[in-house]
Amino acid sequence: MTINNKYLDEAEELIKRKDYVQASEKLWGAAAEIVKVVAAKRGIEIKSHGELYKFVANLGTELEDPELIRLFSLAGALHQNFYEDWLPPETVVDHAEAVKELVAKLRRTFFKRNF
Repeated sequence: MTINNKYLDEAEELIKRKDYVQASEKLWGAAAEIVKVVAAKRGIEIKSHGELYKFVANLGTELEDPELIRLFSLAGALHQNFYEDWLPPETVVDHAEAVKELVAKLRRTFFKRNF
């Protein structure tokens, strides 16, 4: 099991337990980790949030898929929610689906096998 799958599985369990704050951070971790893996495959090391967002913006342009930027931004809102606990549960659940979609898109595009 990859760390990405681990974070997604843990987030699902936390949502079931209604621990939306902790689920938010696991979902952010899954999104950030897959982006870092894609960057690493290209020889790019990402060291900051700004670099993550810039890399995703560039990917969105390169792949002609602006949806990547929107999906990653929703993951960013989850990261903020971990610290501030401001998102309603329904929003966390919605954003969790966005993170899953982002991860699936990047897996399909950059990896021959699903991990």
